Amino acid sequence: MKIGIDISQIVYQTGVSRYTVELVQHLLQNDDRNHYWLYAGSLRQRKILKAFLAKIKTKKTSHKLTYLSPKLADIFWNQLNIFKPDCCQNLDLFHASNWAIPKTKTKLVTTIHDLTFLKYPQEHLPYYIKAHTRHLKRAKKYADRIIAVSQSTKKDLINQGIHPDKITVIYSAPAQIFKPLKSKSQLQAIKAKYGLKGPYLLSVGTQEPRKNLTRLIKAYSQLKLKTMPLAIAGKFGWGDRTQPIKGVKLLNFVPDEDLVGLYSAAKAFIYPSLYEGFGFPVLEAMACGCPVITSNTSSLPELGGQAALYVNPKKTTDITQAIKILLGLNSAKRHQLINKGLQQAQQFSWSKTAQQTLKLYQEVAQC
Repeated sequence: MKIGIDISQIVYQTGVSRYTVELVQHLLQNDDRNHYWLYAGSLRQRKILKAFLAKIKTKKTSHKLTYLSPKLADIFWNQLNIFKPDCCQNLDLFHASNWAIPKTKTKLVTTIHDLTFLKYPQEHLPYYIKAHTRHLKRAKKYADRIIAVSQSTKKDLINQGIHPDKITVIYSAPAQIFKPLKSKSQLQAIKAKYGLKGPYLLSVGTQEPRKNLTRLIKAYSQLKLKTMPLAIAGKFGWGDRTQPIKGVKLLNFVPDEDLVGLYSAAKAFIYPSLYEGFGFPVLEAMACGCPVITSNTSSLPELGGQAALYVNPKKTTDITQAIKILLGLNSAKRHQLINKGLQQAQQFSWSKTAQQTLKLYQEVAQC
């Protein structure tokens, strides 16, 4: 087969970016039979795309790089139905991004990561709501199969009128870099880099309303942990900027190689998100041996299983109480929770994701 994949979204340094990078890399590692034609479009961040394409270039890949950014793709593909990316390619299948779906005679697969724009429209910019709404409508109309990254997302799609048989759940996974970092000198160096001296609590994620950082900070402040700061890693996305209080450190964007150390050294990882299609940080923290507190909503219980403490993310007192419980665990119970997290994270792997995705490609191409 000749398989086309839209990789335009890798430039954004988000969960969707991680999904695209890891999926493509592991498809190439696990598949020696098919050829991959990689489409990418960007106006301003073409260096990132070029670097990635150079990194994964093999005899079984080819690519097309255009100036058609995802926003322009939304206009030309979703709204005007022109300039389909595979017009000069004889593809067996095209895997569209979560942003735009071209109208094409080629078999179509698309991934839908979440329906946040419908569940929490007040926390998204109007343009993004309209763009993702267009994508959802086109996925329902044109896609031969939709990949949902969790059972929670599949349920949300069914509630939008998409037939269950059209949806296949294929879980994402933590990247292989996420594993316990045991070198004391490396841990100390990473902590020093971000101004962290002693024990600390950690949260990771793009700063946006859905991440529920306001309640997290309020819950933290009620604990009055004078010698244990709350470190929040993640670039600013949208909404009101997070206002730190005494004891809260905003680390901004942190690269994966440093995140490994921050997860490994933290006393607890707290992720009280209001909604996630797939919460990468939960599994990343578990894979690094950090005990996790997360929400009892959306996909998060699917990921955490029996290895996390769960809270109602809309109740600040729940978050406060969970932190108290976790910090109060004796050494044996803490290690038991950590070991459960390590085992839980091992159930997810990108090789498995790639193999299941390739199987889906083959099924769709043969239909």
